[in-house]
Parts: sequence; structure tokens; C-alpha cells
Amino acid sequence: MTVILLSACAAPAIPPAAPAVSRDVLPAVEPPELSEPVLPDPGESAPVPAGWEVQTVAEGLFVPWSLVFTAGNRILVSERSGAIREIVDGELSPTPLYAFAGVDSRGEAGLMGLTLDPAYADNRFVYACYAVEGDAGMANKVARLVDRDGRMDLDAIILEQIPSARAHAGCRLRFGPDGKLYVTTGDALNTSSAQQLDSLAGKILRINPDGSVPADNPFLGSPVYSYGHRNPQGIDWQPGSGLLFSTEHGPSGFDGPGGGDEINIIMPGGNYGWPLVSHDETLEGTIAPVIQFTPAEAPASVAFYSADTLPMFSGNLFFGALRGEGLVRVVLDENDPASVLAVEKIVSDVGRVRDVVQGPDGLLYFSTSNRDGRGREQPGDDKVLRLAPIF
Repeated sequence: MTVILLSACAAPAIPPAAPAVSRDVLPAVEPPELSEPVLPDPGESAPVPAGWEVQTVAEGLFVPWSLVFTAGNRILVSERSGAIREIVDGELSPTPLYAFAGVDSRGEAGLMGLTLDPAYADNRFVYACYAVEGDAGMANKVARLVDRDGRMDLDAIILEQIPSARAHAGCRLRFGPDGKLYVTTGDALNTSSAQQLDSLAGKILRINPDGSVPADNPFLGSPVYSYGHRNPQGIDWQPGSGLLFSTEHGPSGFDGPGGGDEINIIMPGGNYGWPLVSHDETLEGTIAPVIQFTPAEAPASVAFYSADTLPMFSGNLFFGALRGEGLVRVVLDENDPASVLAVEKIVSDVGRVRDVVQGPDGLLYFSTSNRDGRGREQPGDDKVLRLAPIF
């Protein structure tokens, strides 16, 4: 087991492409009143709880991006090439349940996030985010589909013209406790767009299930919920506090010193600083991360564990690490979400990990991403795996 060591680094220069931003035009959003993170001693490795093992659920997938459970025995999986696959009773169907036409899966783009409508049991709505190439370049669309009677059909495109690119394409979808649909978007390789409130790039968006803008969004008439993001790819709400957490990829060298991956607590209207600051830099009017990772881990998802099946992980935050290759567990102080008590890579021998979700059975499911051109393919890849208790 590997402990992730968090190290301070030299403050990076602000990327030259970043525009001068007037502090007068930025909304007055107060950062959350949280204490400074309390990090584990880098010289010590806290023991990983025993009593669990990694089990294989399905094999032979192609770059799975998102996992959703429609029932206790049924998982829908998005493959970046454009197909939605179905796993029923542990068996992967050989044919796609649905395949999007015209998906642009170059680089990091393609079919990405999936999520279920809160009223799925009645309306059978599934939402998906995918990239297409248009006249103005690559863009993401959010589609609503109907999953009924063993087939899936397109119902509507509820949001489109989200800037996308071969890298920094986003695009995680999740419904919040408020019944609104949250959409993460990358800066689409245009760093300055993350600070532009008239752009959907480099943002976390909040919309109604039909694509309209909620009246209580922080910017009147805009789907923008938070901004100043480079490439957020994980969102989940902490049980109890209801706080929205997000994981975000930091610079990769061409747009700033490597590392600086983040876990953030998202506040409505909050500015998270990209590209004006990264790593350990701070700037008045922007919100600093709860924790940043250097060297890079490339956090591609986030999920809080809240079931009783694996009590050793109760309340813990998990994310899949792409560059860091593994499943990472973060222990937060239950009384202070900004206090990090331990950070451990609890699975480190399966390669690149993308999504992680808690299943209806209380087990923790995650997927590999070793066939994406950046990983080392292992026998059976790509896979859906899970953490299960040892009885």
C-alpha cells in the first residue's frame, strides 16, 4: 500500500495567456469558513484497514468512464468511444445498449459522464455527456435518454455548445440533493475561459433536469455555479454536512508546473482561481483547495462512502487516480471537512482508475482506464472492480 505524500512546491508563474481580471467585476463570494488542512505526517504511513478485498465484476470494456446503478443487479457503463454498456448479474452484454453517433473520442474526449434522474423509477431518464466536432470546434452535449423495456432511446439534448477539446473536456454529471443536475466542464485548453462568466468552459454548471437555468443560481440567468476550474472530473456531496466536494486536475507542464491536483469544497458563485493561481498559491477573492497533490495523481472521480457493508471506510472520501494509478482513500475529520487525517492509496496494482461509486449493495465499485493510450494494458482490461468485505 502506498501513502500519497503531499509536498510543497515553488509557486508557479501565472500562465502568460491569463488575462488581467478586474477584481471589481468578480462576484463577492466569501470562502468557506474552514480551518487549515491538517495533513498526516509525510514520514509515517497510517495502516490501511483490513477486512476487505478487490473483486472483479466485469472485463473486456473499452475505456469505461462512468458507472451508474439502475438496480441492485444492473450497472450502466459509458465507454469513451460512444457506447453505453449493460452489466446484469455480473455479465457484460456483448452488444451496446445504446451507441451515440458522431462521438469525437480523440484524446481525452468522447462519451463521458452518466447519471440517473432522481425520479428514474418513474420516468426512466438517463443523462449522458459526450463530445462532438462541430463548425466551431469540439463541443460537449448533455443528452437525456429513456431506458425502458430492454432498450434505450434518445429523448432530448438539454444542453449543448459546451466548449471541449482533446484535453480538459470535463465532463462529470451528478444530481445533487437539491434535485438539480450538476455538470463539470474543463477549460478546453483555453485557460482564460475559466475566468470568463460568459463561457461554459472551466466551470461547474447547475441546471434543471430539462436544461433550463434554476432561478436561484448564483449568476442570474446563467447555468454557471462555480468557476476558475481547469478540469474538474469528480463531484459528490458529503453525507451529513451536505457540502459539495470536487476533484480537479492540476497543470501538466505546458500550462504550469506539474502537479497541483485539487480536492475542493464548492461554494455557489465561488472562484477557484484557475489560471490565476494553482498549487499552493493564494489570491484574494479565490477559494483555495482543501488539499493539493504534487506530484500529480490525476483525480478522475470522487465518492463518499456512507454504507455499513465496509464499516472500516465509513465517511471516507475516495477517488480514482489516473496518473497515480490506483484507488485513493482520504480520511477527513468528521467535525471539520478541511482537516485531512490520512491519505492512502489502498489499491495500487490495477493501473489507471477512472470512476468510483458506492453500489446499492454497500460495496465500492471502480473502473480501470488502461486502454486509453496512456496506460499499460493488463489481462482482461478494461475492468469494473469492487471492494468487498472478507467474511
